[in-house]
Amino acid sequence: MNRYREIYLVTQLPVFQNRMFHTEEAAKNCGKGDVVVVQDLETGLIFNLAFRPEVMKYDDDYQNEQAVSAVFRHHLQSVSAVILKHFWQSSLIEIGCGKGYFLERLQAMGFKITGLDPSYQGQNPSVIKEYFSPEIGLRADGIILRHVLEHIRDPVEFLSRVRDVNGGGGKIYIEVPCFDWICDHRTWFDIFYEHVNYFRLSDFYRMFSTVYAAGRTFNGQYLWVVADLATVRVPECSEADRIDFPEGFRDSVDRYAAELGTQNRSEQEKGGNIAIWGGASKGVLFALYMERAGAKVDMVIDINPAKQGKFLAATGIRVWSPEEAMSRLTSGANVFVMNSNYLNEIRELTAHQFNYRLVEHENE
Repeated sequence: MNRYREIYLVTQLPVFQNRMFHTEEAAKNCGKGDVVVVQDLETGLIFNLAFRPEVMKYDDDYQNEQAVSAVFRHHLQSVSAVILKHFWQSSLIEIGCGKGYFLERLQAMGFKITGLDPSYQGQNPSVIKEYFSPEIGLRADGIILRHVLEHIRDPVEFLSRVRDVNGGGGKIYIEVPCFDWICDHRTWFDIFYEHVNYFRLSDFYRMFSTVYAAGRTFNGQYLWVVADLATVRVPECSEADRIDFPEGFRDSVDRYAAELGTQNRSEQEKGGNIAIWGGASKGVLFALYMERAGAKVDMVIDINPAKQGKFLAATGIRVWSPEEAMSRLTSGANVFVMNSNYLNEIRELTAHQFNYRLVEHENE
């Protein structure tokens, strides 16, 4: 029996969809790789078989700080409540702390915490600008692993290594995207090279023999787990764990491309533009699929200043600030919103003057 069952294939996606580029040419010439999503029939885990970890080199041009949004900061409040409940008076290590926003939030709550991230940009002495490794020599009562495990080639081996370096145990908080949500909403723009793993909640109950608490958050888009790191194990797949990938997963690509083609002609006559809101992973992939289907996106809007004025991987589309975009979009123009969680925030930022399209909801 073949150990791996292929469930999804797409070729030549950008290796880093959250790396920003200083020129259109550099963005279009970014590194690319194939995505061959398979399910391991022995473990039940789902991942990109074509993933090459050696090409993943994070640096200062990697920009994925979501805390510039008040909506996302509210999400982090709920995460903080989980950490407070399960880790109070524990020393902590946050592996992959990004730009340090959540780490500093926990520090303000009274936690003793050290962060690790090679893409960190800041002056906090509690952050080490390195990958997690035994050479760092850190141990703590608890480990925070927010949106890291989906990037790791072998998640069980990685968790086992974290356990060993941490003295054989500790409690761990894990947060990752929810694969069931991606399938249910048919969000083809949520499968990309940078995420090698795609998790379901059941995967974590098979990966740990002791799970203290678990659930969904961010309106179902993310999974969270608090588990005993000492109990990590190689999961075993049963018939019930096999994935049935949804039919017609990418059917809406051609529909949106046809609509954008019609819209382009209309907007050009009025001197307007076609815009998508969200210059992160979802927006990068949406724009790329539209380009490959023969449609054109004129501008991408994002509230993150670190993205503004830069160019998106693969398509080379420029990222505009909301203020810049509003001066160029015609009133009533369609703006494709990449994440419905931010809809109200986007409406308020743009004075409710556009027609806002919720892409993921229209795929249900």
